[in-house]
Parts: sequence; C-alpha cells; structure tokens
Amino acid sequence: MEIQTVIGRYADADVHALAVAVFKDEKADEGFLKSLDAATSGIVRSIIDAEEIKGKEGETAYLHLPADKVGMKAKGILLVGVGERDGYKLAQVSQMAGAAVRALRARNVKTVGLVLRGPEAAVEGAVAKAVEGAIIGLFEPDKYRTVDKEERQIERLVVVADEGADENGVKREAERGRIIGESVNFTRDLANEPGAFMTPTIMAERAQDIAREFGLEIDVLDRGRMEQEGMGSLLSVARGSEEPPMLIILKYTPEGKAKGNGGQLALVGKGITFDTGGISIKPGENMELMKYDMSGGATVLGVMRAIAQLKPSIPVIGVVPAAENMPSGKATKPGDVVRAMSGKTIEVINTDAEGRLVLADGISYAKKLGATQIIDMATLTGAVSIALGDVNTGILGTDQQLINEIIEAGAEVGEKFWQLPLDKEYSKQIKSDIADIKNVGGRKAGTITAAAFLKEFADGVSWAHLDIAGTAWGDEARPFRAKGPTGVAVRMLLNFIDRAAR
Repeated sequence: MEIQTVIGRYADADVHALAVAVFKDEKADEGFLKSLDAATSGIVRSIIDAEEIKGKEGETAYLHLPADKVGMKAKGILLVGVGERDGYKLAQVSQMAGAAVRALRARNVKTVGLVLRGPEAAVEGAVAKAVEGAIIGLFEPDKYRTVDKEERQIERLVVVADEGADENGVKREAERGRIIGESVNFTRDLANEPGAFMTPTIMAERAQDIAREFGLEIDVLDRGRMEQEGMGSLLSVARGSEEPPMLIILKYTPEGKAKGNGGQLALVGKGITFDTGGISIKPGENMELMKYDMSGGATVLGVMRAIAQLKPSIPVIGVVPAAENMPSGKATKPGDVVRAMSGKTIEVINTDAEGRLVLADGISYAKKLGATQIIDMATLTGAVSIALGDVNTGILGTDQQLINEIIEAGAEVGEKFWQLPLDKEYSKQIKSDIADIKNVGGRKAGTITAAAFLKEFADGVSWAHLDIAGTAWGDEARPFRAKGPTGVAVRMLLNFIDRAAR
C-alpha cells in the first residue's frame, strides 16, 4: 500500500473516499462537521439528523457524493464513530483508521483519505497512529485460504493533516507509523502460522532474515551449545519432539554514544512453536490454537525488526528460547527433576507448564549477555484469562518503577496492563520436597505462582513479566482488527523504548 501525506484542504484530496471521525452525539451544524456539511451540500447533515450514525465507537455510515453537487474530489465519505470527544486520544486515532480502511476495503475502495481530527497539539503523532492503525486494520488471517479469500486491497492511503503542520515532521511520523504497523503485522503473521510451518528452526530462519535485512547482530544456539551452557530446563521441554530447540538472540547497538541510564535492556519471549502439553497432554478441543504459544517470541522478533529501522539511542537485546512441546517415549515425565542454567533444580510437576521452563534459561542467558533490565513476555497461563479476560495483560515484577513505565507506555498506545501482586508468600507454593522449586504451585493464583517461578531466575536485575495469554489472540473480529493474533505488546514496547531513549 502506497502511503502519502497531504497538508491542507481535505476537499482537494484526490482519493475515492474520505474517512472522517464523528464524536458521540456530535451535531452537523457546528465546528468541523459544519464545514464538511457545507462541502457536501448538506448530505452530512441529512445523515446525522436521520441518526444513521450517532458517533458510537465502531459505527460507520457511507455517503455517496454526486460530483456535480459538491466541491470535493472524493466520490464518497465514510463517517466513523469514535465515541466521546474527551476520550479521543492517539490510540483511538489508530482504531478509527483501522475501522475506516476495513469498512472501505469491503466496498472495494482502492484509494482512501484519512482526515485527522485531533487530538489537539498532537498532529504529527496522530499521523503516525493513523498509518499504523490502517496497516494493522488490513491484516487478515486467511493466508492459506484458496476460496472466499479477501483479495480486495487498499492501494493508496492519504493522510490529510491540517494546514500549519510541519511537512517534514508529518512525513517522518508517517514513516514511523508504517514501520510499527508492519512490525505488528509481522508478529501476527508469525503467530498465525500453523505449527508445521513455524518450527523452532523456521523461527530462527525468520530471525536471520530480519538480521540480514535490517542490520542486526544475530546468534542462534543449537542443542549442543545449550548443553554446554547447562540449559537443562529449556532442553527438558524439547526432549519429546523431533524438532530441535533453538535459542535465538538478536542484538541492536545504536550508533554513537548510547543514551539512557547506561544499562542493557533485554526482551525475552517464550517461543513454544506448538504446545500439546507434553505427557500432561491437553484436551483436544481448541488445541489447534496452541500454534500461537510462541506469541511472546514473535513479539520480540517484531519489536527487534522495528527497532532496527527506528534506531533508538539505547541498546536492546532480544532473546527467544524456542522449542516444541510434544509427548513421546523420550519426553520429560511428571516428577522428573531438571537443572536450569542458573544451577537451580526444578521438579517438573506438570509438563504443560513448559513456558516458564524455557523462559528460566532464556532469562539466565540474557543476564549472561549483560542485561540489567529484563522484560519477558509469554502466553504463560490460562489463569490470566480467567482473571483479566481479553482486555488487560497481566504484569508482575520486582521493579515498581519499571512496571509503572510499562503501564504508562501501554496506555499511550491503547494497550492495557494490570498489575498483579507478587508477595513473597506466593513463592511458598512452588517449593519442592525433592528439588529447589517445582514448576507449578497448585490451582490457587496460577498466574502469580508462574511469575514467582520466573522471579527465581531474575534475581539481581530489574525485571517485569507480561502474561499475554489472554490478549495475544482475539476470538472475535473488532471493527478495527481481524480476529486471530493481535500483536499485543509490540506497540507498548516500542513506545517504552522510545520513552527510555529520550
């Protein structure tokens, strides 16, 4: 999709259709809509007065414009409801853009103009969000469909900013939005791949493609090197599979002197490319969705892909412990004891609690690489979906300032994170009679005890854990996004890094 920016009158935009935000209960005889109504010879007012659209989030109304009666180049206008005016922030600009392009693509519109309306004093940021949201909105999970496949495409997107906006700044932010939107979709595409097409080896190859294309350092540890590092926890998960495990490391180093606090940020993402549960096998219903159990690792790859292009002034390491969790005669059995890279011994009570086992060694290796601040992300527990549903991502950790910064960075991009407690009492639930710790702590507080397990390996660093199990996959389509993988946390992490680099 070609992306253009225009500063000036929306009436002059040479597109098939313009998309315009409408606030809840907004009237057509005041402000912006009054001028739009005049430009359409009263058509906008007739639609709003008839209450065909009231401005509620996700509502749309399409207006055909007769060329001989209006002073606009566009042949149509899409009014997009965005809710209360006071709640219309940059994140909502992204959602409006996504809803607009999805609705217009369904009408086979090829060229779209997005008319920016606020937030005030944030024109350049709104441009980035509009482009980002449009790209994310056009993603579809029908990659392998051969019939009834969505073939219609938006060929050109024009973002229309008000007169007075800085032209260079607008173009720069449009490019930023493109990079972020494409990287979110890259993450979603990885998560959407069937397990046969996204093995640990293939995941490592995709990481190598990123490194070559965008200039990142890369290292991939195979089974032999992991054995040398003593990664018995990660290797225990891969024992039952014919697919070899991989530990993927991508490294970004800024040019010149790095800014920030002088520390080393590492992102660690769970890369279980398919999860049967191992010997503690899962029920068959919905097991096909376990292809997305590598969403944490996909998030890390998507973020590193974007970082390489955005070039922040702080160094970042991405670590993805990748494995397939399968049952076989060689698989780890409940009751087995394994030794992690850190030297801690782990009693494996349930082989379906495998994500924390690979993350344990991933976190330890990040520390070996010099990480002083670690954010890990994983589709770790079903319990987080029970607690928070698909609205908030659970966050826990040992550094309250880091947790606060993540929550704030998420709020700015429209991603919600909710902190759960991590009191020392929860660690008692993972004490083992035979080893140092065990990998599950019973039915109570499952999300918290999983984090308490990871905490055992994050000592000595600033650490936060994101449980994205409830938010990494959308069971239903939204007006601004297709069903399926969401790419959650990519935008938050990029915003977090951008804030840290200032």
